[in-house]
Amino acid sequence: MLSEKIYELRRKCGLSQEQLAEKIGVSRQAISKWEGGLSTPELDKLKALSEYFNITVDELVGGKTDTADSAKPNEPVQTGGRVGIGLCILGAVCLIVFGILMVVQPSAADKVSESSMITLNGSGILVILFVSLMAIGIFLIFRKR
Repeated sequence: MLSEKIYELRRKCGLSQEQLAEKIGVSRQAISKWEGGLSTPELDKLKALSEYFNITVDELVGGKTDTADSAKPNEPVQTGGRVGIGLCILGAVCLIVFGILMVVQPSAADKVSESSMITLNGSGILVILFVSLMAIGIFLIFRKR
């Protein structure tokens, strides 16, 4: 909640309401109303607060943030990106291993094809699976956070 976030950030910085008010150009009463949830800062004041506390406006109004690490506001959480990179690497490694296996032991590829119950041969299914892993990984890397 915005009111709690303003209070938390102000206290973390060791500021009084009056000191914060001076820093961003508002009255102490405005800070008190914001922290009490009686009013909401206008956009220009939200920007001033976010700049002062070195966080994004999104983080200020309720987005995820780790206040212990708020000195680095422009570093988004990238867990989806890490998973995506892992899936891309896994898919690429599997394709490479499968390709080497098909060259080194063509009979193994025939066995995979014979074991498939789908009209698409087993080799094709594996290639589609590995490429799908890579596509999902790419999606996770580039999706909007």
